[in-house]
Amino acid sequence: MTDMARRVVAEFFGTFWLTFGGCGAAVLAAAFPELGVGFLGVAFAFGLTVLSMAYAVGHISGGHFNPAVTLGLWAAGRCAPKHVAPYIAAQVAGAIVGAGALYLIASGKAGWIPAGFASNGYGAQSPGGYGLGACLLTELLATFFFLFIILGATSKGAATGFAGIPIGLGLTLIHLITIPVTNTSVNPARSTGPALFAGGEHLAQLWLFWLAPIAGAVIAGLLARWLYADGAIVDTMVVEERGVA
Repeated sequence: MTDMARRVVAEFFGTFWLTFGGCGAAVLAAAFPELGVGFLGVAFAFGLTVLSMAYAVGHISGGHFNPAVTLGLWAAGRCAPKHVAPYIAAQVAGAIVGAGALYLIASGKAGWIPAGFASNGYGAQSPGGYGLGACLLTELLATFFFLFIILGATSKGAATGFAGIPIGLGLTLIHLITIPVTNTSVNPARSTGPALFAGGEHLAQLWLFWLAPIAGAVIAGLLARWLYADGAIVDTMVVEERGVA
């Protein structure tokens, strides 16, 4: 298997796990209040998927699992241009297959109704009824800071081998803040998989959850070029060897 094939497979399974695990906590476990999962449990589920896969396959591909992360790292000079398109294709495919597997499991219960199926949305599709502008700003800021955490945790001077922890916890915090607003995307692939199965307005609103996360990530990447200048930015291979780029 070629190096690129290994990277693509790693990104596929990492994004599959993120979508299946995070959205699965929302669709399956959170549906039973007696389990006490709720928003807090779903937030930790998403953080744990990234944390676990960062150490499982991050050393192969860099552990992006998110088109916005790939483009943000590219903007920061941390991701080789040749990796961008294959990574994004693998991430979207992994999210769709992960959402499909979750759909097959969830629909195995008699009388189950997919409803939003852990999709993201604004207006009537927002958990808290937040409008388009609020949701766009929320996703832009949340993804900006997610990339800011990733870029800082994987830079020279940061504790080697531990970057997956602040990244996973950072994603958990982002979910605690933004689930009521958009149901939390910060990841176009994660948004695409469930939206394809939820359909309707969730699919019609998918554009926002590509535009805002990518914009926030690219801004963070461009800022990092200045903030970590003069040798403070590690190159792509060093970051990927740490397993959390």
